[in-house]
Amino acid sequence: MSLRLDDLHAQIKVLQGAVSPVTDSVVSTIVDATADFQASVINDINTLKAELEPKRLELKEVLENHIADYRLQLEPIIKEYFEKHTTEMEALKIRLEPIVEQMRAKVATNVEETKAVLMPMVESVRSKLTERLDSLRQIVSPYVDEYKEQLKKAYGQAQSISPEDIQALKDKVTPMAEDIKVQLTSIFEAVSALFNKS
Repeated sequence: MSLRLDDLHAQIKVLQGAVSPVTDSVVSTIVDATADFQASVINDINTLKAELEPKRLELKEVLENHIADYRLQLEPIIKEYFEKHTTEMEALKIRLEPIVEQMRAKVATNVEETKAVLMPMVESVRSKLTERLDSLRQIVSPYVDEYKEQLKKAYGQAQSISPEDIQALKDKVTPMAEDIKVQLTSIFEAVSALFNKS
């Protein structure tokens, strides 16, 4: 299959080499044929820029005059609004100061009242959670102990395996692995042959 891919790649390279002079010639011809048109377009753009520059400056001046006129009309209104707004905010601040002080004093009292009502609820929830956790611990404890024992046992067994036993297992498994490798290679070749026929 890899040989077929190499052949296909080689054929594409040969075709590309044969077509390259033709495509280069076509591109060169198109560039030459459109050179006058391209120069004409660039010339038109440069002429248009030169013609529009004074008009652009005139437009800029007109816009600046309009903005200055708008600013002149709006500035007194905005200034008056700002001063009035600032005065109103100061008056509101003066009116709110005693109320804010009263609220600040009440917050400490309110926190204590809230805490007094909330603490029995929190204590009840904490007590129930502790009870449930203890119950869960009692249910799970035998399983955890058994799991610990199995881990200790497995660790002990792993420690008792000698290097000779490991080598013997390796010697026994290696020929089997080689046999599997040979069979997989045969299967792959059969599948590959089927696809190469197509």
